[in-house]
Amino acid sequence: MRPTVLLTGVTGYIGRRLEKALRGRKDITLRLLVRDARKLADDTRQGAEICQGDAMHLPVLQQALAGVETAIYLVRARGTGQDSRRLDQTMATNFLQACLDQGVGNIICIGALDQPDDDARCAAVASSTPCRILSGRPDRIRTLWLRAGTIIGSGSCGFEILRNLVRNAPLVPVPRWGLLPTHPVGIDDVMAYLVAALTHDHPGSTQVDIDTPPLTFMDMLRQTVAIMGRSNVPIPIPFSIPRLSSLGLAAVTPVSRPATEAFIAELQAAIQGQQARASTFFPEISPAPFSHILRQALDETENDLVPSRWCDASDRVLADVGGQIGTAIWRDRRIHALAGARPRQVFASLLVLGGTRGWLTCNLLWQVRGLIDKAIGGPGLNRGRRQASRLRIGDALDFWRVADLVSDRRLLLQAEMKLPGKAWLEFEVRRETLIQTAFFIPHGQLGRLYWYAMLPWHSLIFPRLCRRIVERARVVAPPGQMPGSLPGSSIPGTDDRPA
Repeated sequence: MRPTVLLTGVTGYIGRRLEKALRGRKDITLRLLVRDARKLADDTRQGAEICQGDAMHLPVLQQALAGVETAIYLVRARGTGQDSRRLDQTMATNFLQACLDQGVGNIICIGALDQPDDDARCAAVASSTPCRILSGRPDRIRTLWLRAGTIIGSGSCGFEILRNLVRNAPLVPVPRWGLLPTHPVGIDDVMAYLVAALTHDHPGSTQVDIDTPPLTFMDMLRQTVAIMGRSNVPIPIPFSIPRLSSLGLAAVTPVSRPATEAFIAELQAAIQGQQARASTFFPEISPAPFSHILRQALDETENDLVPSRWCDASDRVLADVGGQIGTAIWRDRRIHALAGARPRQVFASLLVLGGTRGWLTCNLLWQVRGLIDKAIGGPGLNRGRRQASRLRIGDALDFWRVADLVSDRRLLLQAEMKLPGKAWLEFEVRRETLIQTAFFIPHGQLGRLYWYAMLPWHSLIFPRLCRRIVERARVVAPPGQMPGSLPGSSIPGTDDRPA
């Protein structure tokens, strides 16, 4: 009988790629724990057992872990600060208890390298990380804890920061933290270690450091400049202000401020102590050099082949067809005739909104709104999208997230920008009309004032947006090309491919 492997965090950056790597294996039965099964592609649903529920709840975990031999733990709370740490601790504690209750034999998890800091408070924080909690019962369950530096791959936080710094900043100040040696590792090598961990024997609780050749952020930046053929000038500066640095990185890259803070923390981590090294524990794996990792990530990005991004996971529960959106207090609806455009092409035109193509009308206003959102801690408009021509439920789309997607009929976007309330933007194609509706649930008086302040802008932007969507759908395009799109781009659609 094949052993059952439970994978958590399946809709995150690592989880989506690991699910694809494990789904085709004939020697295991793959089970997935996911909070919202709508985010999974059809191939994923057919190739694995699905358990839907919140990893915070012990009964859900106990059900998902029943009969499991090995559990792969990739769950993380979004953001930084004490609240996120408490959530991480609670989830890890519940997960360990559920594993003990169900007799799980092995746990595999991945965490960061050590921070070189002797401060007692930092040591206390490190002692309560999820992987350390999961390793707390070596007498009852074996835990393999892989520790990695910053992960580089298409769509990763580190790659997006490097690529966009080189694209957008001719002069790049590099603080003192950028001169510390760190250990970047390619996402494909992380996948190789996680897959190999399924069949490696290890005693009790074992920590394994992925010991790639050390590089500083300055080194990575210089190699990125050379490979991208740019002439940026990195300038070392003799001081380090991580908070100011994180704000600067968030301003010139698509990455959010909490993510840039985490990235800077990763760059200050190093291999310390006497933990096992991956080069001896997994001798069959030879990590790729940074230059190869970077070229591959650039190639996937340029060819629109990014399977997952740093912002894929979200703590917010997506609205469903009959859920929260039905309780919205205020609605702003616009109806536009298709005027001869085919419904399928109108929907295809919808699916390429945002990202580098923009929002068809009043783009300056959209950009200003994105800058304001980024300044107050939101994702901002420049977060972009995973692929230029395809969407799937759960994808980030600028400062929205795809909450529902019904092919040729409905696209529902859930707002993730900073708002005094909850908001959605819905597009429906019905026979000969395109219906666009903005929904809003205000939080207090400030939310009501916000809604009324935005109505004039809605009247300016939304009718033009509907008209431009339909106009683009009517443009005659060569076979295989999206109407109104750039040459070489494919006809868009819902993403039914595994990711």
